[in-house]
Amino acid sequence: MSSRLRSRWAGVVRTPVGMSATALLAAVLLLAVLAPVLWSAKANAVHTDQIMQGSSAAHWMGTDNLGRDLFYRVLVATRLSVELALLATVIGVVAGLLLGTASVSLGARAGRFVTAVVNIAVAFPGLLLALFFAVIFGTGTKGAVLAIGLAIAPGFARLTHTLVATIAGRDFVAAARIAGVSRIRLLVRHVLPNVGEPLVVNATIAAGGALLAFSGLSFLGIGVRAPDYDWGRLLGDGLNGIYVHPAGALAPGVAVVVAGLAFNLFGEAIAKGIGLRTPLAGERRPSSAPAYETPARPAPAGEDPVLVVEGLRVDFPGAGGPVTPVRDVAFALRRGEAAGIVGESGAGKSLTALAIAQLIEEPGQVHADRLEFLGENLLDTSARTKRHLLGTSLAMVFQDPMTSFNPIKRIGRQLAEVAEQHQGMNRRQALARAVDRLRAVRVPAPERRARQFPHEFSGGMRQRAMISMGLMGTPALIVADEPTTALDVTVQRQVLSLLRSIRAADDVALLLISHDITVVGQVCDRVLVMYAGRVVEDLPTAELLTHARHPYTRALLAAVPDMTTDRDRPLAVIPGRPIDPANVPAGCAFAPRCAFADERCTRSDPALVPDDEGRRVACWNADLTAGQPVAAAQRGRTTSQGTAGDE
Repeated sequence: MSSRLRSRWAGVVRTPVGMSATALLAAVLLLAVLAPVLWSAKANAVHTDQIMQGSSAAHWMGTDNLGRDLFYRVLVATRLSVELALLATVIGVVAGLLLGTASVSLGARAGRFVTAVVNIAVAFPGLLLALFFAVIFGTGTKGAVLAIGLAIAPGFARLTHTLVATIAGRDFVAAARIAGVSRIRLLVRHVLPNVGEPLVVNATIAAGGALLAFSGLSFLGIGVRAPDYDWGRLLGDGLNGIYVHPAGALAPGVAVVVAGLAFNLFGEAIAKGIGLRTPLAGERRPSSAPAYETPARPAPAGEDPVLVVEGLRVDFPGAGGPVTPVRDVAFALRRGEAAGIVGESGAGKSLTALAIAQLIEEPGQVHADRLEFLGENLLDTSARTKRHLLGTSLAMVFQDPMTSFNPIKRIGRQLAEVAEQHQGMNRRQALARAVDRLRAVRVPAPERRARQFPHEFSGGMRQRAMISMGLMGTPALIVADEPTTALDVTVQRQVLSLLRSIRAADDVALLLISHDITVVGQVCDRVLVMYAGRVVEDLPTAELLTHARHPYTRALLAAVPDMTTDRDRPLAVIPGRPIDPANVPAGCAFAPRCAFADERCTRSDPALVPDDEGRRVACWNADLTAGQPVAAAQRGRTTSQGTAGDE
């Protein structure tokens, strides 16, 4: 156990409430172990001459209808009461974990069905569910345990599902998927450890609830049966003579309350000690995307391309039909080539990258006329082959390095897992490879850094470590999704320089996604400009300032200030707002924001066609912009509605 974990749990008992709850719960558990050994004989001794006696020095809580001492019977009943409550809690927690993690372990489609069933079950009160299951399983100890356990499960499953959903979307989980980690291993190694603390808190409190519920079933006569007895059965027996012998009902009632309070207070103490707030327990229609006059085809990538994308489309279900945030994207990359994708937020840049990496999960659907990586068709390849191919030959660098790593695992172990999964290395070899890869991306003292947790790295070092994870295999393509967004300018330059050096040294293709068109211009050979889910221009970065023909590209360039920008004049902006993917207008999507738009633009969407030099542009009036200064792309058309994206 790490010192951090020990100090965190020590915080549970430092507060007065935590200390009291811990002592009370320890006393209950100790009593459950020792009481049957010490006092079973006294509790079961029958004295027919002392039937239904009141409290006295000989019998502190009096006797029952057979003259047995009630005080000792309550003490001895502690074991069975606690055992059954804990057993029911274990059943409920295990069933809840299985149901709550179905979306990860079984897949999105089966997970949605299981979640729907859980949501229906949560709508019913727990006691009603317990009674329902008790009727199914029958009366007695076994039936009551199963009934209470299954009554606990829906609430625990709902909590688990909510917590897992917050982790399953993190970048480090996506990175693990790319590395080829199986669903079960992904769940056990990456997801559950990050949600374990609130689940422990809830399970502790659920144990107190199970104790009360089990006592209630025994009180109703459908729980523990004679000759066994627990607190609920003793309470039911004592209630019959409460007016003449109140102590017979008081003693087991107090025991139930005290033990239930011990579990609940301990759960709350855990929540406060570890800084948590405890949650409450409880056929396809055709796409409506606009059709193009001619299909878009990628620019030639030379012999043996690394990546070929034709007609890529990503669909999600929507209220009015499929929503298509990525439409007919086409491009190709050869070895050693660097291409950048730029555009405003919502243009479809990141979804394009995720579709290439096969990280779009249901209900999202990826369609393409052609999607090949290293000659393999990613849409038809078997899951095992695809997992190995992407895990070893494609490196994904995500936007936020802090969410790219599992926060509870050391950096070295997370990198080593890739080598263990795909290269057959043992633990020692994989760790040595991890240290070597950290050294390759210029992380100082890599042996020491490999033993540290992600929070001990600076932002730049975390991004370097993320790049090193991609280099654990032999990548042919690096997909970098906004790799410098969260970094300052100095560190940004270092990361970009690192990507350039890796590309040059190993002949690796690079696909760089960025809001900043100037960053792409510094690093990449080509730039793909995306708007409303499709590529509207594709040209060499060296020709951005001189040969950009699409008004949107020129507007992005005009919106970037430089040292010659007049500070006394307002910054250039792109008027209006980006298009909603669920409501793409007819014609050119950029027409409402374009100074050159005419009737043809609003009627028909232009195809992405190449010119004699291989540059591609999707614009009816592209020739009108040729020869004009970049800043003239939006001259005479201003509005206060929008800005230049995030440029």
